[in-house]
Amino acid sequence: MSLPSPLSFVAKAPVVPVVVIERLEDAVPLARALVEGGLPLIEVTLRTPVALEALRLIAAEVEGAIAGAGTVINRAQIDATIAAGATFLVSPGTTPELTSAFTEAPIPIMAGCATASEAMRLAELGFEVLKFFPAEASGGAAFLKSIAGPLPHLRFCPTGGIGPANAGDYLALPNVVAVGGSWVVPSDAIRAGDFGKVRELATAASQLKRAAKFG
Repeated sequence: MSLPSPLSFVAKAPVVPVVVIERLEDAVPLARALVEGGLPLIEVTLRTPVALEALRLIAAEVEGAIAGAGTVINRAQIDATIAAGATFLVSPGTTPELTSAFTEAPIPIMAGCATASEAMRLAELGFEVLKFFPAEASGGAAFLKSIAGPLPHLRFCPTGGIGPANAGDYLALPNVVAVGGSWVVPSDAIRAGDFGKVRELATAASQLKRAAKFG
């Protein structure tokens, strides 16, 4: 099965910011800071009451942003986020029902997995880049390195417990196309309206080197 691929998106930057927006007024300046810092992919997690409207604002108002939705766990959220302007979707895991809904979605999906068997099944269904979550708790970079030999066709965007101290360990692996992380969007900086700090962290993250090849 051929599904829309997220590879052209994740090729643009080594880090996908995982964003939790508590106040709607933070959405646009936060996204602009990330784009200006070189991280155009923005995963707006559906964890707060304003998340959907925040996604809508970013998609409509922030030039250069590639806005997506994270923590997608059911079909209704797929429909709602696409209507809000999401250009990609990310899930923490993938139930059979969610998998079925994802295969019908018109935009790229990074479906979540935590084991080799889950990853193999999703790859068989046509998912090209998988979210490995929770990365550190599920074996970390060592796990992804160990399965690269027997399963070289699988590609991952690991998320969960990743920060500046270990992001390079993941990005050094050829089967890791990008990493997801919240360290570039610290909650204290957002609460203080310090989007300059976000821009600074995004700039540093955008310069991380990765071993994965695209195309």
